[in-house]
Amino acid sequence: MNAHCYLPYPDSPVPHADNGPLGGLSFAVKDLFDVAGYPTGCGNPHKLAASGLKSSHAPVVRQLLEAGARFTGKVITDELAFSMTGKNAHFGTPRNGAAPLRIPGGSSSGSASAVSNGLCDFALGTDTGGSVRAPASHCGLIGLRPTHDRVSLDGCMPLAHSFDTCGWFARELNTFARVGNVLLGADASPLPALPRLLLATDLLALVTPSVREATRALLDELELLPTPVKGAVLPLDELYWAFRHIQGREVWENQGDFLSRHPVQLGPGVKERVAWAQTLDDGQVASAKQTAGDFAERFRALLGRDGVLLLPTMPDVAPLLSTSEEALEDYRNLSIRLLCLSVLSGCPQLSLPLLQIEGAPLGLSLIGPRGSDLSLIALARRLTGQRLS
Repeated sequence: MNAHCYLPYPDSPVPHADNGPLGGLSFAVKDLFDVAGYPTGCGNPHKLAASGLKSSHAPVVRQLLEAGARFTGKVITDELAFSMTGKNAHFGTPRNGAAPLRIPGGSSSGSASAVSNGLCDFALGTDTGGSVRAPASHCGLIGLRPTHDRVSLDGCMPLAHSFDTCGWFARELNTFARVGNVLLGADASPLPALPRLLLATDLLALVTPSVREATRALLDELELLPTPVKGAVLPLDELYWAFRHIQGREVWENQGDFLSRHPVQLGPGVKERVAWAQTLDDGQVASAKQTAGDFAERFRALLGRDGVLLLPTMPDVAPLLSTSEEALEDYRNLSIRLLCLSVLSGCPQLSLPLLQIEGAPLGLSLIGPRGSDLSLIALARRLTGQRLS
């Protein structure tokens, strides 16, 4: 099968341990992480040309190899990881294994494609504004945005350092949990056996009627009775702009020097977002940081040490590949309003492939307190039974 997700780099041996907790599993790596003997192209031909072959692995890659996992190759990322569609203007669009006529979602598009097409057991991705959770939802996969700073991002291209995280994808929970045990370590804030389940009713107003209906039907089927909370995360427009302003400033801080020194040709959407990032002033960024800080404090208080928020991962199933760029940008902007909660709070969010609409998958998310990542995975197992095993 040609899923168009692996990059055609010359093969270079990447040894792994003969045995270990991940023995027998194979994995792909988003082309933001360094792998010894390979370039790191970051989804852009100019970055690729400037990269050269790396002499060492990113620590997270090394951890997986030492745990016995076998490296299968590097996979496509959206350009500079600054997109959410999975469509790279230079390297193409990886195939969505769960819905081939629909976008895979980005920016970890190649990672989600490799797993959803059965080409590896799990794959590394990054999530700044939704780049693991969106493709996990679109491609019918389990995906985690971990607690901020919990998994090392050394040896990985930075996008917006206040929000960047390292996550991963798998098709079933047993594999997903094995990877989590290697990468996460013990929870700093484990959940109790019976956490408080919350449902933010305001967020349901953002999703399509079919998503609302499917979500409520699933909760009934799972016999879950989450406590409705209203107004806990609003105003969403303010949070959206807080995220955009901080992200834009940090993107330019991290990538502006390279983009200024080289005649880099950026694809649609990415080009406009980079140009916009240069227009932000210090006052806008300072106000955004204040809004983000106030929200993080309020949201963490809502969750406490025992609360888990349930919500659809995305406002709808993946758009069709034929969708216009303008419509995709509108979808991205709406999606950020759902996705920015865990980004601004630093809390972990686990997307589970439990919903389906018109044959296309959609994720249901669990957001827990900071440091509860492994507990969220264990909770997912209890809530879903054999569905995802």
